[in-house]
Amino acid sequence: MEERQPLVFKFASEDWEFEAIHRLNYKTFVEEIPQHERSPSQRLVDKFHHENTYLICLCGRELAGMLAVRGNRPFSLDQKLPNLDSYLPQGRRICEVRLLAIEKKYRGTRGGQILAGLLALLWQHGIEKGYDLAIISGTTRQRKLYQHLGFVPFGPLVGSGEAQFQPMYITLETFEVRAREFLRQAPARSFHPSAVNFLPGPVAVRREVRRAFEQSPESHRSPAFMHDFHATRRCLCELTGASDCQLMAGSGTLANDAVGAQLMLEQGRGLVLSNGEFGTRLIDHARRWGLNFEVHEVPWGAPLDLGEVRRQMERVPELRWVWAVHCETSTGVLNDLDGLKALAAEFGVKLCMDCISSLGTVPVDLRGIYLATGASGKGLRSYPGLCMVFHHHTIQPAPDRLPRYLDLGYYAAQEGVPFTFSSNLLHALHAAIRHVDWERRFSTVAELGAELRRRLREAGFHVLAPESVAAPAVVTIVLPRELPSVELGRRMEENGFLLSYNSEYLRRRNWIQIALMGECPREKVLSLVHVLKRVVFAGVAVRQPAASTH
Repeated sequence: MEERQPLVFKFASEDWEFEAIHRLNYKTFVEEIPQHERSPSQRLVDKFHHENTYLICLCGRELAGMLAVRGNRPFSLDQKLPNLDSYLPQGRRICEVRLLAIEKKYRGTRGGQILAGLLALLWQHGIEKGYDLAIISGTTRQRKLYQHLGFVPFGPLVGSGEAQFQPMYITLETFEVRAREFLRQAPARSFHPSAVNFLPGPVAVRREVRRAFEQSPESHRSPAFMHDFHATRRCLCELTGASDCQLMAGSGTLANDAVGAQLMLEQGRGLVLSNGEFGTRLIDHARRWGLNFEVHEVPWGAPLDLGEVRRQMERVPELRWVWAVHCETSTGVLNDLDGLKALAAEFGVKLCMDCISSLGTVPVDLRGIYLATGASGKGLRSYPGLCMVFHHHTIQPAPDRLPRYLDLGYYAAQEGVPFTFSSNLLHALHAAIRHVDWERRFSTVAELGAELRRRLREAGFHVLAPESVAAPAVVTIVLPRELPSVELGRRMEENGFLLSYNSEYLRRRNWIQIALMGECPREKVLSLVHVLKRVVFAGVAVRQPAASTH
C-alpha cells in the first residue's frame, strides 16, 4: 500500500513530523550505525535540533527520509577536523548537512528518488539562504553513491569502529544540474518546499486558519454556524467601519457583480474610474449590467488625478454614482480613497469601491461609501471562496429585477444566509480575522513593502508604481523584453518562490508581481530579492527602462 502513495518533499513543520525525525534518527544512528548509546525511549534528539532545518520526505503519514542543514559555526566537522577551512574551496558560504537517513523499507526502488528529492530541496534552501557550499560526513558504506551525486571527499576519515564517515563537500553549481532535472520530472503535487508564497492569491495562511478549515462540515442552518457567521460579519464591520456586510460564496468577481446589480436599480448616470486591469474589469461589469455610465481612464501605473476626475464629474449630467478600485492589483498603485470620498460627498453621489486587494493590507475606512467589496483569500489571509459586500443603508430585495444569487436585499432579509454556505470557509475566515492586531499588521506590511521596493530598485529593477502612490502589499516589476516574465517566474518557482506572472495581462506586458498579502516573514522577503538577483543576473542583466510600458 505504501508503495502506491506519492512521496511528498517538504520542510518539517508539524509536531508529529519532528517526533518521527527523532525516531528515525535513533533507528539510523543508534540501531543501524552504532554512533550513540541505546535509550529506552528509542528516540534521539540531535544536539543541534533547535538550529537545524529539517528537509523531509513523507509517504502518507510516514517519514520516508530526512536530512538536516544548519549554517552556524562551529560545525560538527569543526570539532573533528582541525583547520577545516583549509580543505575547502575559498570564498564560499558554507552550510553543514547532517542526519541524512532513509527508512529501510524505502531504500529499494524509491531510495534514489527520495535522496534526489531531498537534495533538490536542499538546493532550493541553499539558494534562498545564500549557501553555495555544503559539507557532509558521509557514511563510508555509501561513499560511491555520494561521489556519484557530485560530492568531493576531503581529509581523513572521522569516527571510529563501525561508525566511520568520510568528510565531503558539494558546490551549489554541481547541485543545480541534478536538482533541476529532478524538479522537472517530479509530479507537481509531490514537491512542497518552503515554497514561499508571494502570490496575490491564494495566499499563505496561518496554522490556526488551516485547522479551522479542517473541522468537520456543519449545517449552515445550525445555531453554532449562525453564531460564527454573525461573529465573522461583526469582525469585518469593526475592521472597516461599515454598518453591515453581506457574505457570499464566491470570488471577488461575484461581489462586484452584486454591486453592479444594485447600481442597475439606480436612476441617472454613473462614472467608472480605471487605471489598471481591475478598473477595466469594473467597466466590463458595468457594461454587462447595461448601466448608464461614462469612463475616466488613465494609463496603467499612473495614479488617478482627482482634479481630472472632478472636471469629468462636473461634465456628467445627472451623475448619481462613481465606481473605482482602491488597490489596483495589476500595477501596485493605491488610489486615494479619502480623496474619492471627499469628491463623492461634495457632489452628493454614491461611491462604490473595489477593496478586494486593500482589505487587510492597509487601513480601509468605509464610512461614507455606498457599497464596497472584499474577498477572503487576499489580505484577510484566509482561503479563497468567500466574498463580501459592505454597506451602511438598508437594502431591499428586488425579486422582480435581480437574480436570486445576486440580490443583496434577499441576503439581508434571510439573515445573510439564504443559500448553502461552506462552514469550513467561514470558520477559516473567522480564525483569520479575529484577535488580529490590525494596527501592527498594517505597519508591518507598510515597512516590508517599502523595504522590498527600495531593494528592488537598488538592484536595478523597474518598479512600476511611483513611490508616492505605491500599494504596500503589491509590487509590479516591468521587465525588459529580452527577459521573458514567464521564464523568470518559472525559474523562481524552481528556486522555491511563487510569484505572479501567469495572468494574461501580466504576460502581455512582460510584468511580474510580488505580493505581501499572506504570511511573509522579513527574512523570506530578503531571500526573495537575493534569489531574484541571482536568477536574473545568471541569465541576462536587468536594464532600467527609460519609461514604463502601458
